[in-house]
Amino acid sequence: MIGVGAPHAPRGPLAHPRLGSVSGVKILLRNPRRELDVPGPMSVVALLQKLDLNRESVLVIRADTIVPGDAMLAADDTIEIRPVISGGAA
Repeated sequence: MIGVGAPHAPRGPLAHPRLGSVSGVKILLRNPRRELDVPGPMSVVALLQKLDLNRESVLVIRADTIVPGDAMLAADDTIEIRPVISGGAA
């Protein structure tokens, strides 16, 4: 959770992490780790646009399942967004 005065705290409409818990999609972002609430329902594509994230560079996960870009997120969903990591031996 982002503390008061944290050096990488988000600004703008996503600046308040779960204070008093307004109804919305709970988002856990990785690297750096932070939690946000956004109003829902909304599509994965709309959420990623709102967060200024490229769909090809992240995985959206709900209940241990990868969520496709055209899926709708319910207002009470909890999702995790992780960066895509590739590599390995050639």
